Amino acid sequence: MKMNNDTNYTSKAITTQIRATSRASAKIGDDFYTLEFSEERTIPDVEGVNLEEERRLLWDDVNYSVDIQLQDTIRAVLERDYSLIEDNNLTNEYFEGTAYEDEFKFIKEHHDKYGNVPDKVTFLNKFKDFEIIDVVESDKYLLDTIREEHLFKKLAPVVQKVADIANAGDANAASEYMTQAIKDLTPNYNIGGVDLIANAEQRLANYKERINNQGDWYFASGFPELDVVMHGIQRSEEFVVLFARTNQGKSWVLEKMITNIWRQGFNVGYVSPEMGADSVGYRFDTIYKGFSNSSLMWGKDDIDTVAYEQYIAELKQLGNKFVVSTPADFGNNMTVGKLKNFIKQNKLDALAIDGITYISDERGRRNDNKTTSLTNISEDLMSLSVELHIPILVVVQANRSGVVEADSDGTPELESIRDSDGISHNATKVISLRQKDDTLEMRIVKQRNGKMGVSFKYLWNINIGEFIYTEGAESLPKEQQAERRERKRASGTDVF
Repeated sequence: MKMNNDTNYTSKAITTQIRATSRASAKIGDDFYTLEFSEERTIPDVEGVNLEEERRLLWDDVNYSVDIQLQDTIRAVLERDYSLIEDNNLTNEYFEGTAYEDEFKFIKEHHDKYGNVPDKVTFLNKFKDFEIIDVVESDKYLLDTIREEHLFKKLAPVVQKVADIANAGDANAASEYMTQAIKDLTPNYNIGGVDLIANAEQRLANYKERINNQGDWYFASGFPELDVVMHGIQRSEEFVVLFARTNQGKSWVLEKMITNIWRQGFNVGYVSPEMGADSVGYRFDTIYKGFSNSSLMWGKDDIDTVAYEQYIAELKQLGNKFVVSTPADFGNNMTVGKLKNFIKQNKLDALAIDGITYISDERGRRNDNKTTSLTNISEDLMSLSVELHIPILVVVQANRSGVVEADSDGTPELESIRDSDGISHNATKVISLRQKDDTLEMRIVKQRNGKMGVSFKYLWNINIGEFIYTEGAESLPKEQQAERRERKRASGTDVF
């Protein structure tokens, strides 16, 4: 394998852009292939800057990156044992054509013959120019880097040959070649796991931590009675689904829950496909401080303006964020990958999504149906919660089988989730909602670690964001029920 390099310069008024390109050329069979690795760097145009020296340093960095991973892998083997190589399926193939091909072969042959790795003295007597250096990167990082570079070297010629065959006018032959070649391109993954026996003490420590610091493990949902049964919202590995038919208050309950997490001092995000930031903001003002939502939305002058101004001023002094985003912020193509960036960029501790069907399936194929797409999305959202250690709350529509007649009781059943059983399968908690007159009923229809089938009823004044727990609106005298319905109608508190 031969190596060469180029450097390009692009001069601008204030800076100079330099680019180092490393090309690795190799003959495989009768074919000749060239792989290219590049890195760019911006250099300020100030007196005393030596562009040639900067170019040399950049070129050194490009070549150094992969070699240092190979060198440190050899160091790690010499300092411990051969298991780093053996347990991770590293073979001669990973070191062929590199600066350390001979060193690796020597270690492997020594182990195969004597059952152990050579000691440092023996190794350094054989390779006097080898420098044993300390690198702070983990073994996993070193192994992942080596595997990725190895797979790239195998993949690049395949991609090039497929393109050449296709460009020659035989797409079928290109497809056949690619299908066969892919069999040899299986990544050498590092499959991890947790030994429950060896890590038993960690479980004990976590249990004690949960006892002593409940707030570090759970968020209060804003519905205390609900929290008694479902123990709040877990701060990690939590995918909560709220579902109901149209115009039943799903978005209000979602925003109340995420607002309550914000109230506890955390950064939260709210993805709103159907409402703008102002509408979400006015609901927040209603839920948080009881300002009339109809007055805020319709511009009625019956709100104490001075009190509202003072509230806004005080709100600005608080340090935690409530970030509202719409599909336009995601380029009208919202995906789980983009949601991940949204969470990380804003350092969010919880995320609410007002409509799972607005998310595009990154794993989707051309002929996938809606059920498959929503299953993929729900799997990815749950994985995202596990990866980033935050709860994710979503709203889902119930299908027509979930319609409950106006004069009957009960909330939609779990099988009424529109388009996908996969959503409920991946959820840790599923809460079914139904609004009847001025009463909101919430029922836990799935809970991975708790009781199910429990219902809660709240007298709900939507206009001021008030939820009063009751055993049911029917427990009130009929004249009081009528009075509340009239007050609700007069103040314009229908769900909107």
